[in-house]
Parts: sequence; structure tokens; C-alpha cells
Amino acid sequence: MAGSRTWFQGAKPRPVLALLQRVRKAVQKQPRQHCVGGRSNVQYLVIWRSFSSSHEKRIVMKFAICNELYQDWPHERAFAHAAQLGYQGIEIAPFTLAESVYDISGSQRQNLRELADSLEMEIIGLHWLLAKTNGLHLTTSDRQVRKRTADYLGELARLCDDLGGQVMVFGSPPQRNLLEGVTPEQGFDYAVEVFTEIAPVLEDCGVTLALEPLGPEEGDFMLTAESAIDIAKAVGSSNVKLHLDVKAMSTEEKTIPSIIEDSQDWLVHFHANDPNRRGPGMGEVDFEPIFAALDKAKYDGWISVEVFDYEPGIDVLAGDSIRYMQGLI
Repeated sequence: MAGSRTWFQGAKPRPVLALLQRVRKAVQKQPRQHCVGGRSNVQYLVIWRSFSSSHEKRIVMKFAICNELYQDWPHERAFAHAAQLGYQGIEIAPFTLAESVYDISGSQRQNLRELADSLEMEIIGLHWLLAKTNGLHLTTSDRQVRKRTADYLGELARLCDDLGGQVMVFGSPPQRNLLEGVTPEQGFDYAVEVFTEIAPVLEDCGVTLALEPLGPEEGDFMLTAESAIDIAKAVGSSNVKLHLDVKAMSTEEKTIPSIIEDSQDWLVHFHANDPNRRGPGMGEVDFEPIFAALDKAKYDGWISVEVFDYEPGIDVLAGDSIRYMQGLI
């Protein structure tokens, strides 16, 4: 506290806030006594009010991890590893459970949910919904294929509900990209048709379908947050919203904080990763302004780590990702 240097200069917000909370209580009890450093309690109360106005209402960020990172690990080992690192939730890729959602038995669903409960974790939902499936496609001109796709997504919603999840991320670029002869306008209409058809199932299950924009290296349909929101608006269901992914947003012309700000009314889920296909903090993307934008938008959903390059290994990818994110809050 020497000199004129502000006494909390350079301190991290959370520890300072905790200290000021204690000071506030002391001020309320004994407003005329003096604190250390020659400052009166009233002076500390002024600091408290100024500081807490921007930090006290900060959202609590919930971190999850996508389970396909664990590859051939048994679910028991994978869930326990994630929990030990501090992840509160786990996000399931259905293909890690069975080749088809119809092959995932009721007992298997119950056992997985009980496993998460035993570790005080949540299965937050599903992603890679159509990965490794055959004969399914969102934007095909074949009505029967679209019907099968809608039925499959409906069963995925039931799986999600059985596991205790509340969100399904629709990415699956190979099963949504425009096929030969299908125009972007037709693809839009076909997608709206499928999502509208499954909306009642989503509502019954209490599950939200989160549409995921993906960059041009992934495909040619639903490439921006705006285009995904346009589809959600056309569907007109409160259970069809938006998912954002850092790697994908990095391909847009807008900055990532701007995309978050412009999309905040639709945003229900978020993937943390880097354009280098690894975890947050493992590439060039700075997550501090991203988390600040989520905080400003009052986003209270999950932040889930999704990686694609497994070369560093599970311990490094899962561990370094959460430590980096925790260091920002």
C-alpha cells in the first residue's frame, strides 16, 4: 500500500471481490472505525461500490468436455478423469455409444446417467448427431431420406432426455451439405422442414436443438451465425436455437465478440477450441475477450471443450484446456 499506487492494482477480480465483500460487512457493522493503510471504512465502501458494480454480477461459467476425446477409454475412466480435472459436465457423441441411436438400450442409457450422477457430473447433451450414420441427410431433395433423418433426430432427442441432457448440437457437415442439383434456397427449405417436423418431440423432451454454423472448410451450408438464426426463425420453435464454436467463428468476417453480441438472444450452447483444432489456450485465439463477451451477454449455458487434433494426448488436451479457462475467471 506504499505510495500513491492503487492498493488493488494488478490484482485479479475474484480475490479482490472476496476481500471487498468482507470489508463491506465490517463497514456495515462499524462504519466509523478505520481499516489498515489509513483508509476509513467509508473509503473502502466507496471502492466496494465502484468495483462490485462491474464484477459482482459476473456469470458463473460451467465447463464441460466432449467425450469422443477419450477415444477407446471406458466411460467409467473417461468420466472420472474429466471430473477429477474439474469439468462439471460431459457432452456425448452418440457414435461413441453405438453405431445407431436405435441400438442404445434403456439400461445402457440409465447406466450412463447413473455414472455421471455418481461423480456429481451432468451429461449436458449430444453433438455429432449424424456422424457415422448411413442414409441420412438434412438437405437432400429425397423426401423419404428427410423423413428418416427427422425420425432419427427425434430418437436422439429421446436419448438426450434419457441421459439428463438438454441440448443437441446440430453440426454433422457431411449430412447437411448441399448435394448436386440442390440450391441454397432449396436446402434452406428442406432444413426448415426437418427441424419443424421434430420440434414437437424436442418440446416434449425438454431438449433444445442448437444449430451450429461451420466454416467453409467444413462445407457449404449454414456457414455463419446469421444463416443459422435465419433457419431457427423460420422454424419458429423455442426449442430450436443457436450454437457457437470458436474454431468456426474464426472463419467469419466479424470478430468473435461481435458475433456473440449480435447472436446473444439465440445462443444456448458454446464450444471452446482453436482454429488449430486443439483446445482453448493451445493456439493463437485469446479467450479473454470471448469470455468477456459471453459475460456481457449474460450467457449462462455450458462452455464445452471440443477438439479434433488428438496428437498432444488426452491429459494435455483436457487438462491444459480447463486450466487455461479457469485462469481467465
